[in-house]
Amino acid sequence: MNNKQKKSLYKILITIALLVLIKIIDCQNVYISFCLYLIPYFVVGYDVLKKAIKGIKHKQVFDENFLMSFATIGSFISKEFEESVFVMLFYQIGELFQSYAIGKSRKNIAELMDIRPDYANIELDGELQKVDPSEVKIGTIITVKVGEKIPIDGIVFKGTSSLNTSALTGESLPRDVKENDEVISGCINMESPLLIKTTKDFGESTVSQVLELVENASSNKSNSEQFITKFAKYYTPIVCYSAIALAIIPPLFINLFLNGGWQFSIWASRALTFLVISCPCALVISIPLSFFGGIGGASNTGILIKGSNYLEALAKTKYVAFDKTGTMTKGIFEVTTIHNAKLTANELLRYAAHAEAFSNHPIGKSIIKEYGKELNRESIESIKELPGKGIIAIIEGHTCLVGNNKLMEDNNIVIVECNDPGSIIHVAIDNEYKGHIHIGDQIKPTSKQAIKELRDLGIKKIIMLTGDEEKIANDVSTKLGIDETYCELMPQNKDKIVADLLAKKDEKDKLIFVGDGINDAAVISRADVGVAMGALGSDAAIEAADIVLMDDDPLKIAKAIRIAKKTMRIVYENISFAIGVKIICLILSTIGIANMWLAIFADVGVMIIAVLNAIRALNVKRI
Repeated sequence: MNNKQKKSLYKILITIALLVLIKIIDCQNVYISFCLYLIPYFVVGYDVLKKAIKGIKHKQVFDENFLMSFATIGSFISKEFEESVFVMLFYQIGELFQSYAIGKSRKNIAELMDIRPDYANIELDGELQKVDPSEVKIGTIITVKVGEKIPIDGIVFKGTSSLNTSALTGESLPRDVKENDEVISGCINMESPLLIKTTKDFGESTVSQVLELVENASSNKSNSEQFITKFAKYYTPIVCYSAIALAIIPPLFINLFLNGGWQFSIWASRALTFLVISCPCALVISIPLSFFGGIGGASNTGILIKGSNYLEALAKTKYVAFDKTGTMTKGIFEVTTIHNAKLTANELLRYAAHAEAFSNHPIGKSIIKEYGKELNRESIESIKELPGKGIIAIIEGHTCLVGNNKLMEDNNIVIVECNDPGSIIHVAIDNEYKGHIHIGDQIKPTSKQAIKELRDLGIKKIIMLTGDEEKIANDVSTKLGIDETYCELMPQNKDKIVADLLAKKDEKDKLIFVGDGINDAAVISRADVGVAMGALGSDAAIEAADIVLMDDDPLKIAKAIRIAKKTMRIVYENISFAIGVKIICLILSTIGIANMWLAIFADVGVMIIAVLNAIRALNVKRI
């Protein structure tokens, strides 16, 4: 409990104590009772009265503070001292509940904000010195001790350790890292010191981008929030003028036309009750709080949603389009099989690895990684790279051809065809075919389950867009059960396909696109809701996205939709409940059935119930 909440609690407890004391005194004199009740009234209602006066000075008269002040002062004038104090008391109790609920939501955000690093360790004059992360340049070697946060994205220069990534991804399992592994800022080093070579400025690092996304999330309001804001703007003055009309018009009508005498006190009391009931606190507070809770709960599981408008759109998702590489697949080339003819698999791999010794291509790196041994670079006499074909190298006096079909055709070498989808690297030595290496991009372990869960959520169509050749794309699509697959696409082709999908679907149905690369940025921006993979995704994709998945797990897409649906369910429940109760109680107050106690329930009671319901949006762990 923070200081503000403690202050509110003390104020409430003092007021209750004063009310008990006044009851014990049991004074029958109206003027003394007036003075006695005035004390707890000012104790509990001083800040409300102060805000009402400030609002009047700034010409922002019609808000809940004005309504509460006007109604309770009117009750005092009507000699309903006890009811006036209780209206203020229960209003403050409702405000305390609201403060607690917002504090609970902010705690989730604050835990995420705790990933902000305070310093970076740099070695200067033989000693480690702490410097501001924003002052560290790209390429600097920084030291991260055990228990410290990684301040800037980079590559492990020296050391092995385990990283706690839970603040970013929501996952509790640590991630093991070694030399040359990429690491992102915000993770906590758990086992042993690491030397890290920075690859980004602090402002461009993951931790800075994440914090910026969360801090700006509240600026993008949903349609529901905008409706409530507009509703309150017009609703409040209407009920104020209605209350004045209720206090004046009926007694005038009764006196002039029914000869019933002036009944101003009766109708004034009803008008004051009407004012208390009409206070829109439940709607104004609980709706934004529900969205805030949904965004906060999602961020705690590694799903960053940039605004409540995207949360609302996400709940209406009926079409999901995926990029393939890096989204549904790992985006990492790996050697899957080796088909050898006249050499052992290890020998075939050895020649291929040495031929690729100076290659920066992902396929070449995957062959070297699979070989797993130190390369003898002295055995490499020459290397000639032929773009789009492969490599011709002389290794240990042997002419080695390592490449695709075109390279083999150019050198009149008969190959053994491979029907497996993926990249095929053929190897020939001294013009004799020796076999081929199959390299594929592995499907992520959770991709198939992600598709199943999306279908369970009622998604109408699941589409995959990829630049890969048809055989590879269809293989992945079949394994995952994708409805439609578009292959061999350039970025502009992806954009056109998504534009066509948007044009054909119903306006109320939403389409989300999930991608990770620079070439996906335009499509992510075009979709109703753009989702980017935050761990391995490009900065352009993350910047363009409305939602970022910090652990690149496609299962989180279904989870995000479930969180959105739950949040919107809570929002609609609160709107229906608050408006329904208020309409009933306003009618009852107009005809004289509702008293001030029912008014307190219609205002504060409804607000407390709505706020407690909104808190449920935070609980997303089991969704």
